[in-house]
Amino acid sequence: MRDYPKLVTPPPGPRARAIIERDARTMSQNYRKDYPLVVDHARGAVIVDVDGNRYLDFAAGIAVASTGHCHPEVVAAVKAQSERLLHLCATDFYNESVVELAEGLARRAPGPGPWRVFFANSGAEVVEGAIKLARLRTGRPKIVAFYGAFHGRTYGAMSLTASKPVQRRGYAPLVPEVLHTHYAYCYRCPVNRHPDTCRVECLDLLTETMFSTTTDPREIAAVIVEPVQGEGGYVVPHAGFLPRLREITREHGILLIADEVQCGMGRTGRMFASEHFGLEPDIVTLAKGIASGLPLGALVAREDVMKWDSGAHGSTFGGNPVAVAAGLVTLKLLEGGLIANAERVGRVLMAALRDRLGSHAVIGDVRGMGLMIGVEIVRDRFRREPAPELREKILEEAFRRGLILLGCGRSTIRLAPPLVVDEEDAAIAARILEEAVIASV
Repeated sequence: MRDYPKLVTPPPGPRARAIIERDARTMSQNYRKDYPLVVDHARGAVIVDVDGNRYLDFAAGIAVASTGHCHPEVVAAVKAQSERLLHLCATDFYNESVVELAEGLARRAPGPGPWRVFFANSGAEVVEGAIKLARLRTGRPKIVAFYGAFHGRTYGAMSLTASKPVQRRGYAPLVPEVLHTHYAYCYRCPVNRHPDTCRVECLDLLTETMFSTTTDPREIAAVIVEPVQGEGGYVVPHAGFLPRLREITREHGILLIADEVQCGMGRTGRMFASEHFGLEPDIVTLAKGIASGLPLGALVAREDVMKWDSGAHGSTFGGNPVAVAAGLVTLKLLEGGLIANAERVGRVLMAALRDRLGSHAVIGDVRGMGLMIGVEIVRDRFRREPAPELREKILEEAFRRGLILLGCGRSTIRLAPPLVVDEEDAAIAARILEEAVIASV
């Protein structure tokens, strides 16, 4: 029998409360906390707080702890590297481990190569690099993104982001020449609610509306798309959406950027979510699960696209030797079985969620790929009106029962556990989530 989840005191316990009070006096107010959780340590898919409560983690630090918390092989690699070399600027000097990780990512890139790799520290940074590279290579100014997208909070990435107004409010003027159009939403699509034709109608907004009224496609440098939308609600597009988008971009000489920061690195049961759709992008952005919790991002681009002038772009800490050491072990573990585990356990989890939640009127949808699963919370399952307040109540009830989850979109619960979880973990999570739904309605 699993010794988790196990709560020995209602959270926050006395030690946690003291730390939370200190946090409130010192930390920046934009650090919005989802729960009164003060973490002491973690291993695998289990988090232990400072009062001894043990939680089953189905958030993984927002899909970052891909190999689980403190995987022993990752920890060993970090320790060994930290004793040899802590820092070397990869834009100025050579390091074999940096080359090795670049070779591994290029080998697995979604589409025919050759591919080249640029390392940075985060998803937002590599998205910024992708914007610069696309404009440089095409000589065009405009970038097209999608409603519901999240690409980061730095200025260029924030200008592409369109998931919540608070992420942009008060920061204008944003980076110019950024346009937005509709993703393959299906039931919330303002154009066509029929799931078999939604993918066509959404792209008609791009080709027939935008191209014919406001924007010459010859001015568009790139379209950036999440193969599976993350912050927008864990939305899986219809099968024809991304292939048709690829056709449109090629027809007009537009680069296609696949933002795989959240959905990549094995999360969906493939190394890249693009693979599910046969998508061959020109540029791929990676971060989050690439180094099992250490700060690392990668911009991966076809060789004919990845052409910079010397000194035109760089990163002081990108490709840091310690983060790269973690990245090498992460890649080995993913290829050694964790991607297959994500696909297998993801199917089990999806089935358990649909079985347990399918009869509850507040469940509008259970969707996803691999261990990237969204549960839509609604007021009316027939009209599927979002219910964000109810979603928050369910999340709180799940936390009180020892299950850590996060929200996304207007009223979706995301399940993005470490890729090391097994079928029993999946069953526990599905059971607790159903209990939380029952307690909330």
